[in-house]
Amino acid sequence: MDVRRLSRDAHSLPERALAQRTDEQLLDDYRRGDVPAFRQLIERHHADLIRFLMRLMGDRQAAEDVFQEAFLQVHISADTFDTTRRFKPWLFTIAANKGRDLLRKRSRRQTVDLSAPVGGGSEGRSTYVDLMEIDIPGPETGLDEEERNRLVQQAIDGLSWPLKEILLLAYFQRLSYAQISEELGIPLGTVKSRLHSAVAAFARRWQAISNGSTKQ
Repeated sequence: MDVRRLSRDAHSLPERALAQRTDEQLLDDYRRGDVPAFRQLIERHHADLIRFLMRLMGDRQAAEDVFQEAFLQVHISADTFDTTRRFKPWLFTIAANKGRDLLRKRSRRQTVDLSAPVGGGSEGRSTYVDLMEIDIPGPETGLDEEERNRLVQQAIDGLSWPLKEILLLAYFQRLSYAQISEELGIPLGTVKSRLHSAVAAFARRWQAISNGSTKQ
């Protein structure tokens, strides 16, 4: 299945009717044979998923390749999806897994250190990753958006795969600990410690990188 061709060529139902349907309804329609519903899913999530994969993979072509693989997997596994669940976390988890597979093939996977302790706070307040703890400077510091994005990507690229994956899933998707646990198939305690480690590791790398950039 060529996702690009499907997105470009499949037309039957009015665009407005498709746009008003939820992701889960569109996937159910596709399972019933409505190909344009699948095209709508591709177009709806293209921008967000490519941004996510660009951060994850650090490379535009790799992001595009993984995007294709992710939607191919959605096509293959469509009949197994429980439409009482949310589609988007499922899609992003598939994409993250495909990205991991590609990096493993390239022998670029790094070791992981999950020894950092879990931070304090109530469950209600610690449900989502709090990136506000990371001091990323705004435009007033003299760094333009392109430069800040480059530095952020550099910091992310230095993280081990499990830390990078969980940080981006939490940051882009704003998933709760319970949702991440379910989607990645790992214990809740592992989610908490890994996410805490990811935020701490990113903060350390960001501080070192941004300080180096400021001195230049």
